[in-house]
Amino acid sequence: MTARILIVDDQPDIRKLIRLTLQHLDDADVFEAENGAEGWHRARDLKPDLMLLDVMMPGELDGYQVCDKVKHDPDLKNRTKVILLTARAQKEDLEQGAKVGCDAYLTKAFSPLKLLDMVDDMLGRTV
Repeated sequence: MTARILIVDDQPDIRKLIRLTLQHLDDADVFEAENGAEGWHRARDLKPDLMLLDVMMPGELDGYQVCDKVKHDPDLKNRTKVILLTARAQKEDLEQGAKVGCDAYLTKAFSPLKLLDMVDDMLGRTV
């Protein structure tokens, strides 16, 4: 079965880096959104298996808010895993991520290998 992965980040370079990192996944379709509102709408349409979600984004919804919406949506909450991506890794940030139900937290600048390991883990793959 082909996994659907949605990258939500306002920085095109980060989206590109993640996409290039994930290109080895033959059985995954990778989609992108450039802000929280677009990410939320795409998540509802795509019903992704995994979201890689930036925390700090301009606009009406930040990553925490999108994660909270995903984890409370009846069609997404049991299907979509969320990895929050952020440059901030203070105790309060991690607590906020846990509060909104994220499945994992990855601090920028992250290692591509760590990202791949996390994605494989979230999708239940063995390497």
